[in-house]
Amino acid sequence: MFLRSRPETAGLSLELVAGAEGLDRVITSPYIQKTGLALAGFDEYLRPGRILIFGESEIRYLESLAPSPRTAALAHALARDIPCILITGGFDPPPELPLEAERAGVPLLATTLPTPAAIGRVTALLEDTLAERTIVHAVLMDILGLGVLIVGDSGIGKSECALDLVVRGHRLVADDTVELRRRAESVLIGTCPELTRHHMEVRGLGVINIKDLFGIASTRSSKRVELVVQLERWEPGCEYDRLGLDDEAYEIVGLRVPLVRMPVAPGRNVAILVEVAARNQLLRSRGHHAARKFAARLERELRNPAADAAPLAATDEEGDDGGTV
Repeated sequence: MFLRSRPETAGLSLELVAGAEGLDRVITSPYIQKTGLALAGFDEYLRPGRILIFGESEIRYLESLAPSPRTAALAHALARDIPCILITGGFDPPPELPLEAERAGVPLLATTLPTPAAIGRVTALLEDTLAERTIVHAVLMDILGLGVLIVGDSGIGKSECALDLVVRGHRLVADDTVELRRRAESVLIGTCPELTRHHMEVRGLGVINIKDLFGIASTRSSKRVELVVQLERWEPGCEYDRLGLDDEAYEIVGLRVPLVRMPVAPGRNVAILVEVAARNQLLRSRGHHAARKFAARLERELRNPAADAAPLAATDEEGDDGGTV
């Protein structure tokens, strides 16, 4: 799996030295382990499912051992359930290491990258490869640098809203099908399948190519999802949030993303409302919550109306002095 994930695209060139029979071993964690003490007999800290890194210190330690103790140390460490060993820095392994890797069926890989760079690229590659994924029926837009996922029932107008947003200068990431993957503890990345990239299906127009129509700047390949806008059909008599004091969330692959419910009705410009929702979310992320400030101001005024009336009266008088008769 690790070699099939095309590590060369991440600047990580790998060479299979030995242990080809163990290529079906499963890597379950994106975090590597570099416990050189395992070679000295303290192998209880080796975690299954993690790549074991052999850098300069491990190679030099093995070279300092006599052939017999070296073979015993390697056999003891390789008996643990590790998916593979990666030698960094372009160091030549001692002859016993490939032999023991073949005997244990543990792939032995090598790279010329120094240890810190190799660890960083391996971790990034595994975090992306092992990320929890899902596919949703939605539209993903980049609005003012904020990733906005537009969800709703089929035919409610998600694509038309996205097209209007593109005309207003925003960028399309994916239409109809959005691939979402979780990275780290709180990052949700959305991408478009290769087959439908740059394309949008609009009822009455059919399939259009946004990149060809509006230029390369109108699309992007991926974006972090930071807001979900759920389009809902307007139902007479249904109660909708009028102030925006309650913070709702939309759960995707275990992550909670801020949610805005947007009623759709004839005469409402949904694209402008979605853009304003994105602007409002950007302000909220910086600590500016307009609804809460308004509610606090209203509460102060109700508690002490006389204190707020005087400045208001002074303002009105100043306005009358310079106003139109």
